[in-house]
Amino acid sequence: MKKLALLMMSGAALSLASLAAPAGASDRYGQRPPVVLSPDLSAPWVMQLGGQAAPRGGVVYRTQPRSVRTPAYQARTPRAETRRVTNAALAAPRPKPAPVRQMDPQFLPQTVAYDGDQKPGTIIIDTSQRFLYFVEGNGQARRYGVGVGKEGHAWSGTERISRKAEWPDWRPPAEMIKRVREKEGRILPVHMAGGPENPLGARALYLGSTLYRIHGTNQPWTIGNAVSSGCIRMRNEDVTELYERVQVGAKVIVM
Repeated sequence: MKKLALLMMSGAALSLASLAAPAGASDRYGQRPPVVLSPDLSAPWVMQLGGQAAPRGGVVYRTQPRSVRTPAYQARTPRAETRRVTNAALAAPRPKPAPVRQMDPQFLPQTVAYDGDQKPGTIIIDTSQRFLYFVEGNGQARRYGVGVGKEGHAWSGTERISRKAEWPDWRPPAEMIKRVREKEGRILPVHMAGGPENPLGARALYLGSTLYRIHGTNQPWTIGNAVSSGCIRMRNEDVTELYERVQVGAKVIVM
């Protein structure tokens, strides 16, 4: 028994000495002391969910994420701005498209019977019916729809084609400039070069020494109406066709 007691006392002393002595390189292979766990590991998590602080000396868990202030210039990204503008544009009322103005089909060119006594190459203009006839011979005539002089500007008579011009310039007479300015409030140009925007259109056939012409128009929907200041207007396609067939000096009858 004494020997056993001495062995136990020496073992205890050796254990205390090993605990008090500094750890050596060979201690890493020794037996580790037991790990002591907390009796309730869920306590910090329960406190976190409940919004409570951890006990003093323990680990502090943040109950809410740290707020990060975003710079003002990042609040509206190009993508978001584009989406906002696009949505606004889609929500805005769309303007209704302007109605397409068309010419009455009866005024399109066609070949008709002619039993008059005028020679081939003569032009006959019926201002009341809004038709121009080019006599072809053999009992036929080519008929075109035209626009004629509005009220107060209609006229009748016989003239000759004195000149032909392609894409003619426009020089409105002084009395026309004055009349339009006083009655309509529009200012007409003194001169406008020929082109698609020119009121005389693609071709012009001048009638004698008068201010009147047979000419094209950039407003084909006006054909069949009394709209001009005395000139006879045709579609650009039609006046171009007539231009190729009529000769300078040809007779023109306006009735």
